[in-house]
Amino acid sequence: MKVNELATKVGVTPDTVRFYTRVGLLNPTKNLDNGYKNYGLADQKRLVFIVKSRHLGFSVSEIQEVIGMSSQGNSPCCRVRSIVKNRLNEALCTIDELQQLAERMEKAVDAWENLPDGQPTGDSVCNLIEMWDDIEVGQLSLNKCKEIAR
Repeated sequence: MKVNELATKVGVTPDTVRFYTRVGLLNPTKNLDNGYKNYGLADQKRLVFIVKSRHLGFSVSEIQEVIGMSSQGNSPCCRVRSIVKNRLNEALCTIDELQQLAERMEKAVDAWENLPDGQPTGDSVCNLIEMWDDIEVGQLSLNKCKEIAR
């Protein structure tokens, strides 16, 4: 099957098929008569695996690693578990950070609701942000999630 047919069957764009071919995750044969790439059932199954992996948060290089392990006859399942656990921790940290950001934004919106707009001066850009005392700039802590991920 050609690029468009494979893309349609799996539910991705032709550019997605071309990208995964370019990075070596798909290995079509080449039709010597017309130069077109021909994808087989193995490529279709591989592409479905890639799409599922991407939906679980795997990077392209991690998918290459997992497929490489499998191609060498080694079970990649332990590595897959590890990758998903790490992605889960990262996702939970990101959710926590976004919840904290939303809370800060809600506080700011509430506090600023009835404040007048200030005029910018040479030293002032926006008085709302400049007067905001939720954090002290010198006291910003490092991102705890980034520390955990290391």
